[in-house]
Amino acid sequence: MAESGKRRFGLDSKESWWEDPLPGAHARGPGGGPRWPIMSVVFLLPFLIPITRSMLAEPAVTPGLVLTAVVVYAYCACYAVFPFFFRRERRVKLAFGIVMNVLGLVSLTVTDSSAFLLLYGTAVLVFLVPAAWSVLVDVATLLLGAVILLAEGRFLADYGDLITVGSITLAMFFMANLVRAVRRLERANEEIATLAVANERQRVARDLHDLLGHSLTTITVKAGLARRVLESAGDIPRAVEEIREVEGLTRSALSDVRATVSEYREVSLSAELAGARVALRAAEIDADLPHAVDNVRPEFQPAFGYVLREAVTNVLRHSGAKQVKVRLGATWLEVEDDGTATEVVPGNGLRGLTERLDAVGGTLRTSVRPGGGLLVRAEVPRPEPSPATPAVRAEPAGGLA
Repeated sequence: MAESGKRRFGLDSKESWWEDPLPGAHARGPGGGPRWPIMSVVFLLPFLIPITRSMLAEPAVTPGLVLTAVVVYAYCACYAVFPFFFRRERRVKLAFGIVMNVLGLVSLTVTDSSAFLLLYGTAVLVFLVPAAWSVLVDVATLLLGAVILLAEGRFLADYGDLITVGSITLAMFFMANLVRAVRRLERANEEIATLAVANERQRVARDLHDLLGHSLTTITVKAGLARRVLESAGDIPRAVEEIREVEGLTRSALSDVRATVSEYREVSLSAELAGARVALRAAEIDADLPHAVDNVRPEFQPAFGYVLREAVTNVLRHSGAKQVKVRLGATWLEVEDDGTATEVVPGNGLRGLTERLDAVGGTLRTSVRPGGGLLVRAEVPRPEPSPATPAVRAEPAGGLA
């Protein structure tokens, strides 16, 4: 399928003129059923009946008569079997079409039939080979047919049939290319459906990773804290409080999973900040977090919410950090920890965050701090201000002096 900045469906590019009129014909051509051969006999009767009658009227069988019969019936046989060549390579189809048109020209020469018999070969060719080849071969066939009629002195009587053949062939040409455009559209729709399914799977996988990774990590940390409280101090009220929060987290995670599947879930930066504070406190990590998100542009807060969630999840899982700092700006967010990481290992989480920030034109940078730990920075370029209306200069009270 030719592409030049946009998908092509008609004969609006050079490549489309040389493409097979039936894309994937090896898998879509008709099989060996009898339907078309039977129909072809019906179409051939106006040509076969007078030719057969004239050959039977001959008083003797001569080599010329036998040759005429072979050429005529071979031409008709090509018309009956041409759909089976849809499965063949392009060069085989082209050779078949040329041979069929040559047989048509020979039939025009050795019989007194009308030039209308050339239509069988020219019409077949427009459905069988690329548009450019069909134009070249069919035009050559019509020109040679005109030469034959001139040589035999039949041009004035039959030129109308030749014009009719050209007109019908032109109509068939556009019909063949309409079939090509329809099949290209079908293929494009199949590709779009496949891409839509793949994108939806990627979205669900990314959202579930971001959601369940953080929720399950927080649940694990808080459940471990409750166990340690019971084992060390036996502080049942505090353990019950931690377990109650675990129950709340599981309910929230279940609700988020349902919303993710239905694509109705939205992330709030302020909610993620509160969740990060709870999770880090349960993990006994000193958290230096902002108390508000008012200074962050509203359109960037959902994306920064995902960044904060994934960064805190990584701190809880892998970092071994004792302190985490979060800083916010109008168009940026930074998460810094003092863990033991010495290199950045890309994973599904960072890849998903990169995709989310790409959607809003932002970037994600992850680097190793001197002495260990990671610094994650998400930044979105500040939108260009729209052209302002020129200010009107105010005059001082009392007018001009």
